[in-house]
Amino acid sequence: MTIAQPASSQPFLLIRNLVKEFDGVRAVNDISLAIDKGEIFALLGSSGCGKSTLLRMLAGFETPTAGAIELAGQDLVGVPPYERPVNMMFQSYALFPHLTVWDNVAFGLRRDGLPKAAIAERVDQMLALVQLGAYAKRKPHQLSGGQQQRVALARSLAKRPQLLLLDEPLGALDKKLREQTQMELVNIIEQVGVTCVMVTHDQDEAMSMATRIAVMSEGRILQVGAPGEIYETPNCRFVADFIGTANMFNGHVRVDQPDHVVVETAECRHYVSHGISGTNNMPVSVAVRPEKIALQRQMPGVEQRASAAEDGYNCVAGEIVNVSYFGSETHYQVRMAQGGILKVARTNAARHEEARMERGQHVVAWWDGSDIVVLTH
Repeated sequence: MTIAQPASSQPFLLIRNLVKEFDGVRAVNDISLAIDKGEIFALLGSSGCGKSTLLRMLAGFETPTAGAIELAGQDLVGVPPYERPVNMMFQSYALFPHLTVWDNVAFGLRRDGLPKAAIAERVDQMLALVQLGAYAKRKPHQLSGGQQQRVALARSLAKRPQLLLLDEPLGALDKKLREQTQMELVNIIEQVGVTCVMVTHDQDEAMSMATRIAVMSEGRILQVGAPGEIYETPNCRFVADFIGTANMFNGHVRVDQPDHVVVETAECRHYVSHGISGTNNMPVSVAVRPEKIALQRQMPGVEQRASAAEDGYNCVAGEIVNVSYFGSETHYQVRMAQGGILKVARTNAARHEEARMERGQHVVAWWDGSDIVVLTH
């Protein structure tokens, strides 16, 4: 298997052909990864895809069935969790309710037998880092969810691990607080300079926090890349559909040239302004993101198309069947003539937009050939 390479030629964390079986079923199936020092790397996938099992093997809580894990050149397989330069922050935070914030952060340092003065200095540094110095004497139940999350992070960083593992780090927070805390967490991790591997099922969390993302399904990694790369150039139907929203059209290649491809589907003919490694008549899927699609009302006697889609390419007509207003965007669902639903997202640039469309209106939708992704599997 080809290892997904980081930017550096000397990866800090190297995972080779890692396998974990439970009762003969592979929860992690031959995974290889190379992660740079200082990266925030996200394992993204739905429940049961194997991402948490992979994280637990990095922490030492699970033993691999096969494969290797190397951190800074050290083989970690067989090394017990307490001897690894690794710390893990759980979704529940696992704070001790009877201890103060200060004592929670100091707990691991005391177990390691550090001198009292060194413990005090380190704890005060960590609480200052997460801006909780004024809360040192409080108990966890006297803190908000976001503050508890920062205490757990301070405790995880207090022992200065080489590798920080985050298991759904913001899953216990509500949506608004989660969004606010994402950037705080990234800033703290980058300030400390620790390498981080995080597990999440929330694509927005992965996209906003991670330098690179590995999309997982059924124990395998389907694609690794920067957030923009994963979103704009997915390598398969699963990734295109899992990351964000995509309109999928199934069809066949009718023209296959080095600089363009024509794909015919039941809904329309798609002119793709780049080549693919394919052949005529091969079955493919076409993916178009909702925000890439232009929309206008059908008006008798008025030219319906922009110049980008002459000859009937990349264009469908239909009726708006649902409108959802989200403040910054309005989402439209358009029922096409063939019965399928096209999803369109438009930015609400003006407070009072005269061109806003309503349910029941007949519209024309189109997109540019450069915004089409052709998927062969």
